Amino acid sequence: MSGKQNTEFEIRGVNHLALVCRDMAKTVEFYRDILGMPLTKTIDLPGGMGQHFFFDIGNGDSLAFFWFPDAPEGQPGVSAPAALPGVGSLVSAHGSMNHIAFDVSPEKFDAYCEKLRAKGVALSPVMNHDDTPAQVSAELHPGVFVRSVYFFDPDGVCLEFAAWTRALTEKDVAHDPMTAEGVKATGLIVAGA
Repeated sequence: MSGKQNTEFEIRGVNHLALVCRDMAKTVEFYRDILGMPLTKTIDLPGGMGQHFFFDIGNGDSLAFFWFPDAPEGQPGVSAPAALPGVGSLVSAHGSMNHIAFDVSPEKFDAYCEKLRAKGVALSPVMNHDDTPAQVSAELHPGVFVRSVYFFDPDGVCLEFAAWTRALTEKDVAHDPMTAEGVKATGLIVAGA
């Protein structure tokens, strides 16, 4: 979106993101049958260790799942958010995966929300992210840079359909990062932008 190039490594996107599920059959039903992602590779791991399945998410990228028969239960609010954004707390633990945002066309965004609802998927409110103090608007307007709707998979993995509504520019990089102590690391981004 920004047009900037990685000068260190020629990374071509996400090869795959690997998550852990409780029930591979329910995972296949959700991702293949509800979200329409083709199942591209299935692996029975050696020694009864479990399974590893891959789904095509477009652009040559994959979403993969491990199923381990003895995996510990997920902990909402720790391993993933306890609630959908806009409904409750979106906080999760350090090192956790908070959510996956699938890129969708802005022209198809509203129709896709309706399609998910028709398939029985519970959705968050639509969030029109902007740069106002609230950072979200109920209405689509020229300041909105991305539209989002969130939902959970059968294991509580938070998913998002996200639609960029405008190209990002250098002005969109305007905040210095926080340190672990909650202090801004001044000059790291804003002064060098």
